[in-house]
Amino acid sequence: MLVPKRSSKPKKDVNQIAASILAQVTQTTEDQPAKNPAAVALGRLGGIKGGKARAASLSPAKRAQIAKKAAAARWKKS
Repeated sequence: MLVPKRSSKPKKDVNQIAASILAQVTQTTEDQPAKNPAAVALGRLGGIKGGKARAASLSPAKRAQIAKKAAAARWKKS
């Protein structure tokens, strides 16, 4: 009598199992309302001009202060 072989699939981690169950339970693609096109356009407009407008309004001293803070944060991580 032949014994069937076990599945050779790797075992999932408990967190992976929980995430897959949660993804199956919370599938709400039909429940999400459509986005307002006017709001999307307005948000995109602000995103497009945001960086340039902010850079133009900052003084060189303030820009240097922000850059130093960013560099310190990068060096702190490593």
